[in-house]
Amino acid sequence: MSTRAVHATHTTGTTRPPAPAPGTRLRVLRAAALAATLPYLTLKAAWLAGSRIGIPADSILLKGGTTLAVGNAVTLAMDACVILLVLVLTRPWGARVPGWLLTLPVYVATGLLTPIVLGYPAQLLVKALGLGAGEAARAARVPFLDPWVFAVVYGGFIIQAIALAGLFVPYARRRWGRRWQGALGRRLPSPTGVVAGASALAGAAVAAAHGYWAFGGTAGLSAEMAAAHTAETGVVSGVHAMCALAAAAGALLLARGGSRPAGWPPALAWIGSSAALGWGAWMLTAALGMNLGEDEPSTTAVLLAYAGQMITGLLAGAVLLRYLHARREG
Repeated sequence: MSTRAVHATHTTGTTRPPAPAPGTRLRVLRAAALAATLPYLTLKAAWLAGSRIGIPADSILLKGGTTLAVGNAVTLAMDACVILLVLVLTRPWGARVPGWLLTLPVYVATGLLTPIVLGYPAQLLVKALGLGAGEAARAARVPFLDPWVFAVVYGGFIIQAIALAGLFVPYARRRWGRRWQGALGRRLPSPTGVVAGASALAGAAVAAAHGYWAFGGTAGLSAEMAAAHTAETGVVSGVHAMCALAAAAGALLLARGGSRPAGWPPALAWIGSSAALGWGAWMLTAALGMNLGEDEPSTTAVLLAYAGQMITGLLAGAVLLRYLHARREG
């Protein structure tokens, strides 16, 4: 095979990526990722079996019925997919998996895990500094889960995120490294620039709304949400604002092109768009179709914020996809 043919085959991504070299680092990351799924899978399986472990007696989860059971089954399956994903990234047979079938679940996992990785440690820091919820805010909260559940589950999610990143990034460099190595290159076509601009506008609006709520604003929130607002809930809003801005910035940088190194803009677009899209869709679905009662109402402003996150993520993701396609063609 000629050098040109080899280059063409690599460019279109039809060759199998080299199998990961065995080593202590890979084995540790694989074991950590697999072990980190156990707390969540165990809890979900217990709840599906009828157990109430970790659920307070007056929790709104006890009103969930069939809707909650379906949600538990879906989220259990989603976390179980992490096990399959880890095996794909670390076993020789995983090299035969098509690229899109691998990157799609990694993209979804990035979006769902990133806000937890950023938000939960920040909430712990807020508590450690004595800025956590006061007595009035705690009394206004609708009972949900025992505190230890969040520590166990979110701790597992953070370990999953770190381990998956440690496995996927080297894998992606071996398989698609040339698509983000070097400079960004030429400006993307004008229609893509329009999409990037729309993503920036939507992201700015979402970031403004969440930023306002993060710093204690209550306009647009229900009375229950306003009463339960604390520095801890403000951290969540702040993380959503950051992810929306990251998606918008990444989309604009990719659309503009130029001679800048290509590492950060795709990373911003990947992380920001997946987080905005994933959590926007998750929260909007929960608000519209899985609301467990009138104790936790969602206002029009909140629903619009979730929808805006989805739109921002979709548009930024489309720019990222167009950029990767252009790099493959180049």
